[in-house]
Amino acid sequence: MIDILTIKDVKLKIGEWCKQKRREYELTQEELARDLDMSRITIQQLESGKNVTLDTLLKVANHFNSLPVIYKLFEDGSDIPDSLY
Repeated sequence: MIDILTIKDVKLKIGEWCKQKRREYELTQEELARDLDMSRITIQQLESGKNVTLDTLLKVANHFNSLPVIYKLFEDGSDIPDSLY
């Protein structure tokens, strides 16, 4: 059986990652939101896989020192297909 990766799957995985990092740093959603000048609802939605914007993801990644990892994914470009469709 072929597993089909969906956008929803990726959003949920991003949310899990955010929650894991927040807990590693022993932060509440409120504290992370305050640190990033966001609302707690934005953090809650991100962790639930809802309303994941690129800006929100990058701000969270930067806060947890993970921005270089994301950048590295796209730096080379050799593994990125010419089209997503």
